[in-house]
Amino acid sequence: MEIQERTVEAVGDGRRLDVLLAEAAGLTRSRATALIAEGLCTVDGKPAAKAGMLPRPGAAVLLIIPAPRPAEPQPEDIPVRILYQDGDIAVVDKPCGMVVHPAAGNEDGTLVNALLFALDSLSGIGGTLRPGIVHRLDKDTSGLLLVAKNDAAQLALSRQLQDRTMEKHYLALAEGHFSDPAGTVIAPIARDKKDRKRMAVDPAGREAVTEWRVLAEGARCTLLDVHILTGRTHQIRVHLRSLQHPVCGDPIYDHPHGLRVPRLMLHARSLQFTHPVTGERMRFVDPPPEAFLRGLRAGEIPESVIASIQRDQQ
Repeated sequence: MEIQERTVEAVGDGRRLDVLLAEAAGLTRSRATALIAEGLCTVDGKPAAKAGMLPRPGAAVLLIIPAPRPAEPQPEDIPVRILYQDGDIAVVDKPCGMVVHPAAGNEDGTLVNALLFALDSLSGIGGTLRPGIVHRLDKDTSGLLLVAKNDAAQLALSRQLQDRTMEKHYLALAEGHFSDPAGTVIAPIARDKKDRKRMAVDPAGREAVTEWRVLAEGARCTLLDVHILTGRTHQIRVHLRSLQHPVCGDPIYDHPHGLRVPRLMLHARSLQFTHPVTGERMRFVDPPPEAFLRGLRAGEIPESVIASIQRDQQ
């Protein structure tokens, strides 16, 4: 559904204009400031002078939020490792630090830009900014990503996601030690009401199910195999944080005195699904990159375990 221009009304309460509008419109302060600078805000019918002004208590504040203007992503010659492709699908290895699809602040340099250059076609069902993307990974999560090259393939793969017949396993290095060898987190997730950059466990949120299993322990951390049955934003990170075992190196959910590691210690290690055309059950495994291995060693995970992960024997 096309997103239309919208108007947000607020009432002056003594706070700065940008703070007032950020809360009223559900925006970041920087976005509210930018809209004010564009002349899209009035206070008592007059254009707002600046973001830091203090509207009088009871003042009528009006903000116009224009409809987004999506731009067609352009192919870019960015190296991306393709593990498999045929006429219908591709399986790629997304590196840590790469955004999957264009968004505000990340209009280029994304995996979609790289795929438009590397592949001969992508499904269009995902829309202008998300061609071919069946599921996504956070920017700082590395590993396996499945891509649809035509609309029929994307529909079939999306059904597998909904039916939970697509199986995705991650390696996660979590803070602390677990009292049980395995467990399941069933806790709905929604955007954090106090910080829109974060997600949180919320009874009013969407269903989220995460299974975890201990693979090995280090001196102050634990290596887990994590299987997600749903695909909510930041799901593994939020669920492990809810257990008081945040993912090591997480810039959003980890505690400030956590284990020092070179990156977010989350890697999409294996992916299993049914080919949308041939019906063949397919499984791919992606050993973690060198920076992830350095993080495991920083956590004092036994070398024998690290070697077995690289050989896919765990």
